Amino acid sequence: MRAMDYTHLGRSGLSVSRLCLGTMNFGPLTTEEDSHAIMDHALDQGFNFFDTANVYGWRKGEGWTEQIIGRWFGQGGGRRDRVVIATKLYGSMGDWPNQTFLSALNIRRACEESLRRLQTDHIDLYQMHHIDRSTPWDEIWQAMEVLVQQGKVLYTGSSNFAGWHIVQAQETARARHFMGLISEQSLYNLAQRSIELEVLPACRDYGVGVIPWSPLMRGMLGGILRKSKEGRSASDLTQQLLERHRSQVEQYEAFCDQLGEQPANVGLAWLLHREGVTAPIVGPRTMEQLDGALRALEIKLGEEEMRRLDEIFPGPGGPAPEAYAW
Repeated sequence: MRAMDYTHLGRSGLSVSRLCLGTMNFGPLTTEEDSHAIMDHALDQGFNFFDTANVYGWRKGEGWTEQIIGRWFGQGGGRRDRVVIATKLYGSMGDWPNQTFLSALNIRRACEESLRRLQTDHIDLYQMHHIDRSTPWDEIWQAMEVLVQQGKVLYTGSSNFAGWHIVQAQETARARHFMGLISEQSLYNLAQRSIELEVLPACRDYGVGVIPWSPLMRGMLGGILRKSKEGRSASDLTQQLLERHRSQVEQYEAFCDQLGEQPANVGLAWLLHREGVTAPIVGPRTMEQLDGALRALEIKLGEEEMRRLDEIFPGPGGPAPEAYAW
């Protein structure tokens, strides 16, 4: 197995692995014992970038996944020191007002609760899980600045922002002499390329690293046709996606056969070849899935291969406005 590659997250000096360990399955689909084993193995394989969120675990207010990670950190052995931990806030953590979204009150409260669950004194990357159109940027940044000054947060990031949201955020941060965002976590994969219109260009211009989530489009790009022949089933949502994209997926898996590579690894490798992408999030349920993802680091896609993938899964045509105007 090859050694992990590292890069800076956006314009920051923070070095992170080219693959990010996603933890959303920890708790609901992967037991705590297996989750801890996967995280230990990820460290052994060179992963130093772990992503989670306060809502993961999907038990409102509990932060189940963060608790699992916190108990893993609590085992010691240098685990916390070796990990760049990224978590998120925005989603509802209770039924009372101000337990959701990005008010200064909820930012403070959510941070304190995540620190407690994660059993750490600081969050390396604190991400806003969604845009909050009702809270002014001056309020958001003031609250984040306090957390940074207190040493509870080192860097801030966004997730699911539009391009113009990133501009708003960065220009307000600039006026406040604050660093602002260093990352944006977006839905991005071969089959869903909308961010190429405006989000990717905005991120490149502002030095914001892109962290793609669902890099295999809920498993549709992970060899779903091969797996179905082996009797393995996919979720209803993935099956619905497949019905819309069946012709493309058939071509894609045939192309991967020509390359002699697993579809999942080609999908990750394509993202690693995209300018501005820092680290796709891989969310393994098992150790085998984690090991398999490492192969993507070795796959080199030349101009011909990238052109063929564009033919199978056409993007929007480049950045806006050229993609739809002139």
